[in-house]
Amino acid sequence: MGTFESFILLLDSTVRLSMPLLFAALAGLYSERSGVFDIGLEGKMLAAAFAAAAIGALAGNVWLGLLAGIAVSVGLALVHGFACITARGNQIVSGVAINFLAAGLTALIGHAYFSQGGRTPRLENEARFLPIEWPGAEQLADVPFLGPIYEELISGHNLLVYLGFVMVAVTWFVIFRTRFGLRLRAVGENPAAVDTAGISVTLMRYQAVIICGVLCGLAGAYLSTAQSASFVPNMSAGKGFIALAALIFAKWKPVPVLYACLLFGFLDALGIRLQGYEFPGIGEVPVQLIQALPYILTVVLLAGFIGKAEPPKAGGVPYVKER
Repeated sequence: MGTFESFILLLDSTVRLSMPLLFAALAGLYSERSGVFDIGLEGKMLAAAFAAAAIGALAGNVWLGLLAGIAVSVGLALVHGFACITARGNQIVSGVAINFLAAGLTALIGHAYFSQGGRTPRLENEARFLPIEWPGAEQLADVPFLGPIYEELISGHNLLVYLGFVMVAVTWFVIFRTRFGLRLRAVGENPAAVDTAGISVTLMRYQAVIICGVLCGLAGAYLSTAQSASFVPNMSAGKGFIALAALIFAKWKPVPVLYACLLFGFLDALGIRLQGYEFPGIGEVPVQLIQALPYILTVVLLAGFIGKAEPPKAGGVPYVKER
C-alpha cells in the first residue's frame, strides 16, 4: 500500500474516531453556553452506549436502540438540570456523581441481565449502523488520488458520521443566527438581564441541558452501535473529558470544536497505526505511551497552550431570581 493510500486510511480512521468526541463536545457547548457546566458528559455517553446496545440486542432494531440511548441520556441530563437549576446545587459535584452512577449501573445491570461480565451480546446487522456506500465508489476506487478519497474518506461511513458534520452546521446556525441562540448565549453571560426582559432563565437552561442529553445520547449510541458492535464496561474511556477539553480548546464555538475533535481523533488514529511500529534508532515505542497521546495532548492544551479561553460569565453559578 502506497503512502498516499495509507494517509487516506489514517484520515478515514480520524473521522470515525472523532465522532463521539464531536457529539459530546457539541452537547457541552449547548449546556455551557447557557451557564450550566457539565462534567457529566462522560457518564451520559456511557449510559447511552449501554442502553443503545442493550435495547438494540433485545429488540434487534438499531433505531429502538438509538431512541433508548437518547432517552437514558436525556433522563440523566434532567437529573443534572434539577440538581443544578432547580435545587441550585454544585454543578461540578452533580456531573461527577452522574459519571460514577453511570459507570456503576451500566456494569451492574449488564452483568445481572446478560451474564457476560457487564458486556452486552454482539449486535447483529439489524441492530447496528452500517457503512453507507455512495454511488460509484467501487467504480472510482482505482482512479488515482480521487478514487481513494471518494471511496475511503467520503463514502463508507455510517449515518451518524454524516449526521455529526451536519450537527456542526446546525449548531453554528442555531447559536449565532437564531433568536433561541441569542437568548441561550445571553443566559450564559447575564441571566439577570434576560430575566428582566421577561425570558425564563430556568426554561432556557432546561432546554439547553435537554439538547445536551440528546447529543450525548447520539455519542453513546455511536460508540456501541456504530464504532463497535456491543457494549463493554467503561467503553467511553474518558472521551467525555476529552470532549470537554476540545470544547475549551475551541473556546465554545461550533466550527473550532469540529477541528479540535478531528485533532484528537487524528492522535487516536495515529496511536493505533503506530502500535508495533519500530522507529529507526529507537525501536518499538511502548503501546501504553502511544495510547496515551490524546490524553497527553489534553493536559498540554489545558495547561495554557491554547491562549486565554474565557467561559460564559455566568457559567457554574446558579441563578437566583431577584424579588
